[in-house]
Amino acid sequence: MRYYETLYIINPDLADDDYRDVVTKMTGLVEKNEGVVTKVDEWGKRTLAYDVKKFDRGYYVLLQYCGEPGITAELKREMSLDDRVIKYQMVKLSDSADPEALKAEGEKGKTEVVGDVEDTDETSTEDEGENGIQ
Repeated sequence: MRYYETLYIINPDLADDDYRDVVTKMTGLVEKNEGVVTKVDEWGKRTLAYDVKKFDRGYYVLLQYCGEPGITAELKREMSLDDRVIKYQMVKLSDSADPEALKAEGEKGKTEVVGDVEDTDETSTEDEGENGIQ
């Protein structure tokens, strides 16, 4: 299976229910076409670098998935037809990938980040004690 990443921007004026419907629709579309969603990262409402369809803000969503080559054509078609999606970009990250390994890697990365933050806090406390700063 190929590994893809799609970043899409949703209309900022939508209600929360409509916003959730778009995210659910896109992830469901990947699964319907025999793809495997490895990660859905919702970045929230952000300011755009330039106006797109007269919007200066939008909800950013990063969708990472594995699938066969035809999956991107169907996803592009649906995003083009859906007026709630104001912009999208698709990138192929790899020609062959294992979806289960990618899911496990994503979960492992989350625990490592938490561990690093905790270690940093302990280190800064120790440094303050050595320097005599109270």
